[in-house]
Order: sequence, then C-alpha cells, then structure tokens
Amino acid sequence: MKQIIERIIESMLTVSGAITSIVILLIIVFLFKEGFGLFSSPTVEKGYSLYTNSKNGVNELGAFDIKHIFDEKITNWSKLGGADEEIMTFRFEEIFNLFPDDDLANNRELIPIRLAEVIVANPNIVAFLPQKFAPNNVKGVKELPSHTISISDFFGGKEWIPTATPAPLFGVLPLILGTLLVSIVAILIALPLGLGVAVYLSELASERMRKFMKPTIELLAGIPSVVYGFFGLVVLVPIVQKGLNLSVGETAFTGSLILAIMALPTIITVAEDAMRNTPRTMREASLALGATNWQTIYKVVIPYSASGISAAVVLGIGRAIGETMAVLMVTGNAAVMPTSLFQSVRTIPATIAAELGETPAGSSHYQALFLLGCILFIITMIISITAEVISKKQHNKGL
Repeated sequence: MKQIIERIIESMLTVSGAITSIVILLIIVFLFKEGFGLFSSPTVEKGYSLYTNSKNGVNELGAFDIKHIFDEKITNWSKLGGADEEIMTFRFEEIFNLFPDDDLANNRELIPIRLAEVIVANPNIVAFLPQKFAPNNVKGVKELPSHTISISDFFGGKEWIPTATPAPLFGVLPLILGTLLVSIVAILIALPLGLGVAVYLSELASERMRKFMKPTIELLAGIPSVVYGFFGLVVLVPIVQKGLNLSVGETAFTGSLILAIMALPTIITVAEDAMRNTPRTMREASLALGATNWQTIYKVVIPYSASGISAAVVLGIGRAIGETMAVLMVTGNAAVMPTSLFQSVRTIPATIAAELGETPAGSSHYQALFLLGCILFIITMIISITAEVISKKQHNKGL
C-alpha cells in the first residue's frame, strides 16, 4: 500500500511538472508570436492609407517622413525628392468643412467622389484617408504604398510615439537606454553599501546583532514595490528636486535611488551568505600568519567569496531591470533619449504597465508592447543564466 501511494505521489509530481513546463512554454510562444507580429504591421495606421495627386513625383514615404509632414516639420516636397512646392496636408474629417452643403453623413457614396475632387484639384496634397472611403481607381489619384514596420525602425528608432497619426513611431532605443541608465546607476549606488553591510554582518557583527539585522533586511525584500514607489514620490522626489535645484524631481537619478534601496536586501543577503561560507580554517590560517582581521577580510574572505558576490550583483541588476511600479512613479515617464541622469526617462517595464491597459488588442501598439516584453524576457533570462553560472562556480569552489 505504501509503495502504491508513493507511486501515485510520484506520478502526480511528474504530471504537475510537465503541465507547468508546457504552460511556461506556451506563454513564451504567445509572447513572441504577439510581439513579432509588429513587423507585419503597416507603418500607416491600420485601415488608412495616404493618397496624393498622380502628378506628384514622390512615390513613397517613410514613417518619420509622414510624421514630420503632418507635424509641419517638413513643408516642401523638395525635401523628399519632389518638386519645389509647398506640401498641403489633408485629413478625412476636413471633407465636411469643404462641402458643408452636401449631407455627406447620410450620403456616404458621395464621400469618395468629393475626396477625389479635392486630390485632383490640388497637385501638392497628401491626404490621410480611411480605406473604405478612399477614391480608388480614380484618374489623377495615387495611393502611396504602405510599408511594414522594419526591425531597424523598432530597434534603431529614437522616438516612442505609439499613438501618433497617421504613422505611429515605435522607436525602442530611448526605453532601452532609460532602463539601462536607471539600473546601472542603481547598482553603482547599492553595490558598495550592500557589500559593506554584508561584510559587517558576516565578519564584524555580534551574533545578537546579526540575528536582529538579518531578518530585518530580508523583511525589506517583501515590501510591495508600490510602497517603495510611494515613499520615493513623497520623500525622495522633493529632496532631489530641492537639493539639486531641478525643475522636477522625477528623474532617472530618483529612480536609481529607489531601485538601489530595493536591490540592497538581495545584494546583502546573497553576499553575506557567500562570505559566511568561507571555511573557518582559511580565516584561522590567515590570522595565524599574523594578518589582522581587516587583512583577512579583504585578502582572504572577499577573494574566496568573489563568485557569490558577483551573483549578488547580477541578481541585484535583475531586480532593478525588472522593477515596474516604483520606477513608474518616480522617473517622470518621458520617452526621450536620455542625455543626463537628472532628466525624466521611461523604462521598458514602466512603459508596458502604463500603456497596455488602454491599448486595443491586436493593434500595432499592442504588438509593440508585447515585443518590449520579449526584450525584457531576454535580458532577464541572460541575467538569470549568468547568476546560475556564477553560483555553480561558487558551489564547486566550496567543494
């Protein structure tokens, strides 16, 4: 009977592990499938196209060109390889102002006719129109080809404006750089503090002090990130703003400070455990040779536990890169190329959290956010593998 129960339990655990693995695999497949669908999406908003007069010498426009035209940063066709003429932009809703006497709302069959008249009459026009009302196959009207979003547009783009019309921009470079800037500075702040506390707990603190401080530090890791974010917003943001005389306190530096605080428990705990695993015989041998306590620490203990300390650093970086709510609340969420530590930035996790809830499912914006998730998944996977390799080196060293 006992063997039967053990076999049943073993089978249940096997099935549970298999189901878990399959679910994780399906989640990853779904994530990448949705994300890479972005590269089959058109540069112009779905359901719309751009139309010009057939006499216009410009035959195609890129996403950045379209944005700059409708933002009036490009106002002459000569800058796009066309004639030296002023560009006239036209949006669909303007048709109702041009033909107020026609009841176009109730006579939809007239809309393509009126749109064709406008385009034919204006050789320098570029019209952003819904495809269902577009004047197709009309002499004098030319539809500009709609290209798909390219990998270079996504990874090399410097503007993240997913709601721009007629051509949304999905340049992820500002988000990646913002994420790396905040995370790296956070580690530079947390690393010396974390190692200092780890050395104190492992080598200098009394047993009573260690039993008090170790659980307290580990308790900090369990505080919800939104609480850290609220603390940063209420306490750190005003201090940074007034102390550094900035116009706003929501900056990359503020995000780095709050992430450093959040990464400290991980760094301290892992590094302290690695130091305490240093064999007692090595400490005693060092002291027996005449080394002082401090010499033993930085010439014996720290070199021996270097792999564990490195793992602590890597795990701290992973915590910083994947953090969402705290960073969302204190960095200002400006999706711009970071040029200073004291300006507002936006990170990848904060972008996903801020925009996914209001994004139409299946849209190019929706797919772009999933692709951001793919990037974050790859980064954290690399960090996790690195930490695992370093930890194994430490384990083998201990053996």
